[in-house]
Amino acid sequence: MSEVTDLTVIEIKPDQAPVLYSPNGLEAFLEQIRQAVNEVPDLSTKKGRDRVASLAAQVSRSKTAIEKPGREYLKRLKEAVKPAEVEIKRFVDACDELRDATRRPLTEWEAEQERIRVEEEFNAMHEEALVMNRMFDDQRATQIEADHEMALLMNDKFDRDREEQRRLAEQAQRERDDRLKQEAAEQAKRDAEEKHKAELEAAARREAEAKAATERAERERVEAEQRAEREKQEAAARAEREKQDAIAAEQRRAQEEADRIKREAEVKEAARLAEEKRIADETVKREADVKHRKAVGTDIVNALTANTSLTREQAIEVLTALKDGLVPRTKINY
Repeated sequence: MSEVTDLTVIEIKPDQAPVLYSPNGLEAFLEQIRQAVNEVPDLSTKKGRDRVASLAAQVSRSKTAIEKPGREYLKRLKEAVKPAEVEIKRFVDACDELRDATRRPLTEWEAEQERIRVEEEFNAMHEEALVMNRMFDDQRATQIEADHEMALLMNDKFDRDREEQRRLAEQAQRERDDRLKQEAAEQAKRDAEEKHKAELEAAARREAEAKAATERAERERVEAEQRAEREKQEAAARAEREKQDAIAAEQRRAQEEADRIKREAEVKEAARLAEEKRIADETVKREADVKHRKAVGTDIVNALTANTSLTREQAIEVLTALKDGLVPRTKINY
């Protein structure tokens, strides 16, 4: 089993959020958690099984400790852009309402004109059918009158024959007229139906075109909204990058300033230590010189008392006079 470790309590402060909750910003924490649970407990023992459960619980607590402030930070970011989203939606909805209200009179006028045109064409077809019926009736009446006048000029035999012929002819004419009238009515009906069908198809096409235009406008609106959303997200990402760049630049400036202060402190400390060393060296040198001078002075005093009749006090006075340069052509060599 590897060395037993426990996860330290993770605490993320609000001012750390912009740096940590960025690409790979949490990698250090993740690596810390990996290292902390890098164990192989013995599952055959209760202690080992409890250790596995404890490690898993520690991972969950660490996850919550990092996720919770991250969600709070994300919530603050969303709340920051929410006013812009509300204002954009208000603007788009107002423009859509204004567009529909602006075009409504034209749309109603076009619909009314279409209704009038269909009604006029239907009335014209109906009037055409009535004229054709009257024309067939007049033609039949004219033919009957001509046959009657001819019959009056013939004798009885011919009158009977003619009457029979006239009757047969009249019957044939009626049948022909009825057939022609029926065919004309059917043709007029077919024409009216075809025109009505064509009008319905045209109206359906116009309705389909209007629907397609509406759908196209809706698609364009959705695309515009999606484009605006993408641009907003790109702007937010760009702002975040710029923010991160600014944070990094500020951190670099802070680090550079800290390095500069550290260098200046090191220079000052080196100068201070050098000055202390110089003073110490001078003190040591001065103390050594004083000691040396005392030793030379002692040797001179001892030599004067040993080789002359001078007392120690007198020898010291002579030494003082020599040191002060009061005795010409004499000099003490230290």
